[in-house]
Amino acid sequence: MLEVSDIVTSYGKIEALKGVSLEVEPGKITCLLGPNGAGKTTLMMTVAGILKPRRGSVRFEGRDLAGQAPRRIVEAGIALVPENRLVFPNMTVAENLAAGAFTRSDGAGIAEDMERMYARFPRLKERSTQAAGTLSGGEQQMLAVARALMVRPKLLLMDEPSVGLAPLVVEEIFRIIRDLNRDGTTIFLVEQNAHMALQVAHHFYLLELGKVTFSGAPGQLAEAEVIQRAYLGSKKTQ
Repeated sequence: MLEVSDIVTSYGKIEALKGVSLEVEPGKITCLLGPNGAGKTTLMMTVAGILKPRRGSVRFEGRDLAGQAPRRIVEAGIALVPENRLVFPNMTVAENLAAGAFTRSDGAGIAEDMERMYARFPRLKERSTQAAGTLSGGEQQMLAVARALMVRPKLLLMDEPSVGLAPLVVEEIFRIIRDLNRDGTTIFLVEQNAHMALQVAHHFYLLELGKVTFSGAPGQLAEAEVIQRAYLGSKKTQ
């Protein structure tokens, strides 16, 4: 579904991504792990069109979207749930959801999808007239996910959805991720909580210093010594 090939993205003269290649299969959850500063968010923003790569391709369903405007990428079927939620704090929950449908003009369909979001996230319905900035961190994350779903994406990009949340809320967020995938949404997930990611993801990549250094299934991830040491808190048994 998504094929990232030899992507190089820079901030000035500094290369944040140094020839990154990976694939996201349809119907699967693909997880990208990596330490802070590895380039994970840069990759997400490159796929979403917020950053333009210096080199390489981002093919989605056979079409190269590298360098396209974010709106065109959303219209192609890709939506981003950004790191730190980034909801519109002074707008109500309902207004945030409506803003998520900015590429659409089907009023009846938008209204129907808002009700679907309220059914999936009952707490958002309870707070539909409340300013998004007054919600808890977990509620803001739910709103960020629901806002992205308002474009009916084929591929959902999720950048660190568990960051800064209490453990019980993290469990709920990962339940939502699992449910979305079960309902047919393909997900490309950036996450540092490898323990939780192991419960939902079908394939893993490790990004370090702008390069992919590991690619494998959950079983391979759990057996890799470097992953055990850095992300799972123990060394591989000799």
